[in-house]
Amino acid sequence: MFEKKQKRRQSEPECSTMLTEGINAVCELLKSGQAVDKLFAAENAHGRIGEIIALAKKNGVPITICDRRKLDSMSQTGNHQGVIAQAAAQNYASLDELFERAEQKGEQPLFVICDGLEDPHNLGAIIRSAEAAGAHGIIIPKRRAVGLTGVVARASAGALSHMPVHKATNLPSVIDEIKERGVWVYGAEADGTVDLYKADFAGATALVIGSEGNGISRLVREKCDFIVSIPMRGKVNSLNASNAAAILLYETVRRRTQG
Repeated sequence: MFEKKQKRRQSEPECSTMLTEGINAVCELLKSGQAVDKLFAAENAHGRIGEIIALAKKNGVPITICDRRKLDSMSQTGNHQGVIAQAAAQNYASLDELFERAEQKGEQPLFVICDGLEDPHNLGAIIRSAEAAGAHGIIIPKRRAVGLTGVVARASAGALSHMPVHKATNLPSVIDEIKERGVWVYGAEADGTVDLYKADFAGATALVIGSEGNGISRLVREKCDFIVSIPMRGKVNSLNASNAAAILLYETVRRRTQG
């Protein structure tokens, strides 16, 4: 169901500070209320960049106006759009915080578990879809997977500033814990035994998205309550992991909205 990568990507290292790049991502970071150490903006800024500078000034963020070549040399994504924010690295959330987010909204928990994703663009896109769909948190493994980096933040188009992410030391153990707290776990695989449109997403739900190359790991798969497949009507038999996540998320939302 998911596309397989032909070559393993090298992971961008996590560090104590993070560069958030791009107009939408930086704007959402400033709006989120998180501390921002410095804003770098291109000379002769106008339009939305001017609005971002005004917002940074309002928030007391130091601003450096510089040549675009300076931004090019700083950029990790190659697409800074004339603005980069420097802030402390994203803090990971506790599992309790994810459940509290759902409780505060008066909603059944909806989580996305990313099992071994290596592509930061995929993780960022999943975070973006999850935030847009109203999910309450993302769960990622500590090892053998991409973490929260500047590329992930850029790919999320600002959603990372609003979406709590929990890093699990042991993913199967975390799945056991959320199941004990009433969450049903649905793995997404091409050979699933439950059709997407027949799955019951009405209750507390966690959607498991496997790695781009190998899918869901054996131990995680064994912890899933159901393995769901997305019907493939055309000649192509695979979807990008982030596209699959978006489909599952919005089918869950549709099912809940309809009651």
